[in-house]
Amino acid sequence: MKKQIVVIGLGRFGSYLAEVLFNMGHEVLALDSEEKQVQSIAAHITHAVQADTTDETILKKLGVGNFDIGVVAIGSALQNSILSTILLKKLGVRYVIARAQNELHGSILEKIGADRVIYIEREKGARIAHEILLPDVVDYMPIAPGYGIAKLDKVSHLAKMTPAQIGLGRKGRWGIAVLLIKRENEIIVAPDASEVIKATDTLVISGTDDNLEAFLAESKNYWKEA
Repeated sequence: MKKQIVVIGLGRFGSYLAEVLFNMGHEVLALDSEEKQVQSIAAHITHAVQADTTDETILKKLGVGNFDIGVVAIGSALQNSILSTILLKKLGVRYVIARAQNELHGSILEKIGADRVIYIEREKGARIAHEILLPDVVDYMPIAPGYGIAKLDKVSHLAKMTPAQIGLGRKGRWGIAVLLIKRENEIIVAPDASEVIKATDTLVISGTDDNLEAFLAESKNYWKEA
């Protein structure tokens, strides 16, 4: 469903996020106090405006209160980050996500009403660490300590086999769920245990880190058998 999203702060993270959201089909309004930052992204999203996002009057004129999601992506300017978050909540933005630099900053953002606080450096570090430990994983997203979702596209060694034969699924010995299979332009959500995997498929699986690591290590034996 198409949403209206406002992104405040057009540093590297904010600019990238705004462009990705726009490419996903959402209406994106990007705001920053620096004209250079605004101009660099203006052609790649719905609207980009140079504005002081700590000024309530300006945000009201821009109609920010009618947006579904607000993202405060401001980096080091903590005061602006906090004030912008307060104003988004005050103006009625339904869901506000704010970037935190450290635990204290994050604690303040939570107390003033941010619906979700993200720690970019920490989350990036966690992903890199897991990708080092799980080299066959293209992407990894931690869900809880020791548990995550992994994207696996090197599956030619699993081709012509089913999740049941491999030991995946709710009743499988690995304790790993197959969330979906991406097959060219087709997405198979919660695939059946009897679905035959193709060499060009991408699997999205979830489980504990230990189970994922053990499964990926043992599944390499299929290379020798293929």
